[in-house]
Amino acid sequence: MSADRLLPTNNIVRPDKDRFLSENNPFEGMMSRFDRAAELLDLEPGIYKVLRHPEKQIITSIPVMLDNGEVEVFTGIRVLYNTSRGPAKGGIRFDMNVNLDEVTALAAWMTWKCAVVNIPFGGSKGGVICDPLKMSVGELERLTRRYTASIISTLGPDSDVPAPDVNTNERVMAWIMDTYSMRVGHTVTAVVTGKPVEMGGSLGRREATGRGCMIVTKQALVHLGMEIKGATLAVQGFGNVGSIGAQLLQREGCKVVAISDRTGGVHNPKGIDVDDAIAYVKEHKTLEGYPKGAPITNEQLLLLEVDVLLPAALENVITSKNAANVKAKIICEGANGPTTAAAEAILDEKGVFVIPDILANAGGVTVSYFEWVQDRGGYFWTEKTVIERLTEIMTHSFGAVLDLSKQHKVNMRTAAYMLAISRVATVHRLRGIYA
Repeated sequence: MSADRLLPTNNIVRPDKDRFLSENNPFEGMMSRFDRAAELLDLEPGIYKVLRHPEKQIITSIPVMLDNGEVEVFTGIRVLYNTSRGPAKGGIRFDMNVNLDEVTALAAWMTWKCAVVNIPFGGSKGGVICDPLKMSVGELERLTRRYTASIISTLGPDSDVPAPDVNTNERVMAWIMDTYSMRVGHTVTAVVTGKPVEMGGSLGRREATGRGCMIVTKQALVHLGMEIKGATLAVQGFGNVGSIGAQLLQREGCKVVAISDRTGGVHNPKGIDVDDAIAYVKEHKTLEGYPKGAPITNEQLLLLEVDVLLPAALENVITSKNAANVKAKIICEGANGPTTAAAEAILDEKGVFVIPDILANAGGVTVSYFEWVQDRGGYFWTEKTVIERLTEIMTHSFGAVLDLSKQHKVNMRTAAYMLAISRVATVHRLRGIYA
């Protein structure tokens, strides 16, 4: 049996107390934004306490037989932050940097993200501390299935629905779905999203997060009276979100002048052909050596003088150390938590228009919701229908956040948190506390 324990939610475990005090602590960064919004909403103390704590935190040991016959024990985490509005929804990542602080923050972000776009999900997140690049396909499958078995009591289309995240993909979701289905004795496609289309995945899901970034960036440009055609764009993170966001914005008329991934990037003021760069990455696996621009570091890219900056890679890349030198007029947060709370205050003073992560990258979870709906109903939509419905939800959500921002004279992030928290709090008031 795996070592599985529930951590008391009134005493959140933080493995590194020094990191807890840091500007870069993801949970505290998220909570500082939560506190500001709660204060403006005049949130009653009881609901404030409920929303400031995750419902459930699971840490589980995952023994795996490696290809060489040795047994290695990995650590897995799953956090359900809030399920008042519906089943928990959140990705699973395989990465050496997975920790409870990060997973808890991401689960909270998912709660607010689902509420901002008003889809009937709560928030969760999960991860396994491992280096998937050093593991075989067989080892990854055994790891995934054992992790799934160890958290299976929380999983289900009515309780907790995972999706791909860092270093996980459609194949990993297929393994999770199969493991769960074998346990319950029948096929349950709605237990995960981000699956292959052949087994109940949705058309348009792979492009959804990048497409959502494109939609809200266009809305921001219109709001600020800026022309979409010719607007310059720099993208940090040329993975699924960044590459598709860049590709779609280029098709709308933006000029992409810089792109980067973990190996660095390229800068070309005359413009970069995004389709060509995507083809290069498909062949070479990274942007390293891409010849059609001058080399640039990830740090330098953030400071370019552009109309739009799309950070779509890691969290905490815009901090108090570099925020004063950011020259972009608009920041669309394709990644989760790319801007620290301290940096945000500096950007506000500079007049930078930030489209916050819980709105900007909500396209992915929105189409995950569409996939869940299609699986539950056994009726699947055309890609055209998916795109139309995603556009409608993202456009409406941007407008609702912008209206609240104007009404309360706060930035877009505070307005987004206010909208999300008010929706979650309303459900808690209606449901009461079960005793």
